[in-house]
Amino acid sequence: MENKRTCLYDKHVALGALISPFGGFDMPIQYSDIKDEHNAVRHACGVFDVSHMGEVTVKGPDAERYVNHIFTNNVAGLDDGKILYGMMLYEDGGTVDDLLVYKMADNDFFIVINAANIDKDWAWMQQHAEGFDIQLENRSDYYGQLAVQGPESEQVVEQVLQLPCSELVFYTVKTIGYEGETLVVSRTGYTGEDGFEIYGSHDAIRHFWDLLMASGRCKPCGLGCRDTLRFEVGLPLYGDELSADISPVMAGLSMFCKLDKAEFIGREALVVQKEQGVARKLVGIELADKAIPRHGYAVLKDGTPIGEVTTGYHTISSDKSVCMALVDSQYAKLGTPLEVQIRKKVFPGTVVKKKFYDKHYKK
Repeated sequence: MENKRTCLYDKHVALGALISPFGGFDMPIQYSDIKDEHNAVRHACGVFDVSHMGEVTVKGPDAERYVNHIFTNNVAGLDDGKILYGMMLYEDGGTVDDLLVYKMADNDFFIVINAANIDKDWAWMQQHAEGFDIQLENRSDYYGQLAVQGPESEQVVEQVLQLPCSELVFYTVKTIGYEGETLVVSRTGYTGEDGFEIYGSHDAIRHFWDLLMASGRCKPCGLGCRDTLRFEVGLPLYGDELSADISPVMAGLSMFCKLDKAEFIGREALVVQKEQGVARKLVGIELADKAIPRHGYAVLKDGTPIGEVTTGYHTISSDKSVCMALVDSQYAKLGTPLEVQIRKKVFPGTVVKKKFYDKHYKK
């Protein structure tokens, strides 16, 4: 089956981007150099095409009740314009997907899902909509999306795109009328830096991309540095740190699961996991060496396999060889000495916090 392409695909090709499959799409991995693009976001401004992400709208009298049924976080009484992060779970506590829920208005929600999971998530949402008075719509093919990220992003969005955004605080959203359509603009991102995500028609997104590129004020960034940026600040990637086999409790994301909420799919399984403990937990590991741990590499304790790496890099911002890894819970305590097998050699490491670099959000 052929991969899909975003509305900006031809622009990436024209810029000479390295294109590779990701989540069922042909996506730009890098334009110049992952390190340069990474540093542009950390210190100035970078722009990502994230039009591969999926969008679903939920409206109607039971919209709030329905979202609370399928979502681990609690949207009850949430103020308009607020955004919550959380998960959709299987009954056994495994993760269907992690997602953002935007409260647009009373009983009106905008949900952003991962590109690789669009079809699965949409089927799941439809399957669990029975008995709720809602209008559920998959808008993934309509919306394109840009992420403008970095300490200079607010000035760039306001001055280059002429979109007023300075009053937004982190994890809030508003709509802006533009050329007869309604843009969704949120102060969110996946980089650990201040930034904005802009959702609009393909024509609008192409126009905004052109303005950003012509401005010379932000660097085009590929999915390569999107991964290095999110990893450094300990943000999970579905398929690596969360999956059907990895629950939010195992991943250390219980704070986004409101167990005091009346009910949501998977709640009972999480309650049991919290009470009885889980067999495996996600940890950070810092290696004493420069060797780079990669996804799937074995984690050992005194030579015995006790887990495996989910994501690993030699970090660009903090210059350390680190990884996130799913290990047997008895070895998850901070300071525990472990080893990582990299090809034929074994390198010593220590369990550390999963955040390898501090986030810089506008509160």
